[in-house]
Amino acid sequence: MSEHTTDMSEHTDAGERSGFDLGQGPGRLLVWLYGVFTVAAASRSIVQMIMDFGRAPLAYVLSAAAAVVYAFITYSLVRGGGRARRAALVCCAAELVGVVTVGTWTLLEPSAFPDATVWSDYGMGYLFIPVVLPVTAMVWLRRAPR
Repeated sequence: MSEHTTDMSEHTDAGERSGFDLGQGPGRLLVWLYGVFTVAAASRSIVQMIMDFGRAPLAYVLSAAAAVVYAFITYSLVRGGGRARRAALVCCAAELVGVVTVGTWTLLEPSAFPDATVWSDYGMGYLFIPVVLPVTAMVWLRRAPR
């Protein structure tokens, strides 16, 4: 009986991992884009904080926060499985809220941002990818096989 229980728990763990791989197909492009944005946002914020933190601390901290969100989404997509899918969906929704909030804030009160963030003007400095990426990722995560 204990063998059967062990086999069942191993099957459940393996089943979640051996299910649809979030990092395959279109997910591979999402992993790549989120990976690039993780490095870009982290690098940008680190350099800006080291070189001139006092100039625009809010912008630099928001860029660092964006990098953390991007990194978590990248990790979730690579990890795969049901929990990772749900975590990625939640983080993509949070990312979209952040992009819309910061994008609107930078347009309404530009003086609060003497330097741009990754999400300034809805990601205009990054070809609007920051506003399109979470929407695309959420659509794909909801439609991809489970």
